[in-house]
Amino acid sequence: MNRAMPDAQPPAELFGTLFAAVQERGLFADSKSFADATPKRAIEAIMADFASLRDDDDALRRFVSANFDLPPTIAPAPSGQPAQPLRDYIRATWASLARAPEPATPGGSALAVGHRHIVPGGRFRELYYWDSYFTLLGLLRDGERVLAEGIVDAMTELIETYGYVPNGTRSYYLGRSQPPLYHRMVALLDDRRPAVAARRLATMKREYGWWMRGAGTLAPGGETRRVVMLADGSVLNRYWDPSETPRDESWREDRATARAGDRPPGDVWRELRAGAESGWDFSSRWLVSADLASIRTTRIVPIDLNALLFGLETALGNSGEGDARDFAARAERRRVAMTRHLWNEAAGFFCDFDLDSGALRTAPTAAAFAPLFTGAATKAQADATARLTRDRFLAPGGLRTSLLRSGQQWDSPNGWAPLHWIAVSGLQKYGHGALAAEIARRWITTVDLAYRSTGLVHEKYDIETQSVGEGGE
Repeated sequence: MNRAMPDAQPPAELFGTLFAAVQERGLFADSKSFADATPKRAIEAIMADFASLRDDDDALRRFVSANFDLPPTIAPAPSGQPAQPLRDYIRATWASLARAPEPATPGGSALAVGHRHIVPGGRFRELYYWDSYFTLLGLLRDGERVLAEGIVDAMTELIETYGYVPNGTRSYYLGRSQPPLYHRMVALLDDRRPAVAARRLATMKREYGWWMRGAGTLAPGGETRRVVMLADGSVLNRYWDPSETPRDESWREDRATARAGDRPPGDVWRELRAGAESGWDFSSRWLVSADLASIRTTRIVPIDLNALLFGLETALGNSGEGDARDFAARAERRRVAMTRHLWNEAAGFFCDFDLDSGALRTAPTAAAFAPLFTGAATKAQADATARLTRDRFLAPGGLRTSLLRSGQQWDSPNGWAPLHWIAVSGLQKYGHGALAAEIARRWITTVDLAYRSTGLVHEKYDIETQSVGEGGE
């Protein structure tokens, strides 16, 4: 975490007891509201006055209102019959989600973003990492090349500043990233200008170094940050976060989760943070039981993360640079390790590896498509995955995220657009075009049905009933 930057300290650290009081007392229905607030005057003066404030909810509410600019209240989105077809609605939405370059807010949580970019919308007012890859696909399809370039330039500067792309452009997201897709964004733009290409290649290497930090210090059975070395010397990666505190944007919820379990709170909070880094926040992939307090993300070696890092190593191996051969060798070693430790030969799909049991986690999930997406799978592995898809993952409205109903949002019955894109792209790559087209048809039908009834596009869908998804955080 870059503590040299004055804007890099999260609100929970800047405002300490004040932040905890506001979040614990539930002054705002959404914990993210106060995390996104901006102080109206010097932090030292605010904290000095808070020290003598009467211990009363109404007094605290007035104090916050007087001393902070709060994010605007999100008006309920109009719902009902849409005025235009789905395709036209999506094309028209770019303008409302585009944001101008933004400076860091003094005393606030917003990080600087030096280029025009797209935000998800609603309570998500900032640039996010893995969302942006899928955003780029749409922008380029709609001819928004300049805006797509701005997003990649912003990602480049974030890696140059922090060594990685934060989960999102807020100080409370520092310390964790998201699934590493920057190299795929660079490939989408395919910019051949020498200076631009050289800068982005250097940035890809820097991000790779961040994910692999400490790998050279490991012995068989060792772990450090996001890298593990298994007993046979195989080097693979996991999700991680160095902090053992509640997430600022989910402070009250994280404290409640820790209280519901019997582990040290710091252990639970680190695992929740690592789960947020995965993008699958949250899923049975990371849980021992249905209880979120059982989360243990850092004890899992995820197939999708390692497939994406294989993709990054492959891209660096194809760069033509002097170290390309070394990166190509790293990619091949990872591919071998993935087959050895993350491939379920008996069932015919890729899955996660449990560090504590030293065995595969055999519940299938849509993460199994990531090796097809990045080209890490063999043809036989892809064919087996296609069979599993037809037999167990294909639902009336698209592709199942998992086969378990855990109550978490990244599990059945919810389906998610990014996972559909990864699966469809991966299956097409290995010659399963008809299956890929069927998945795409079912998914698009689901999205269109929900759009026709609500007038909106949603983040997740119930792909069993072809309606809007629910559940989880």
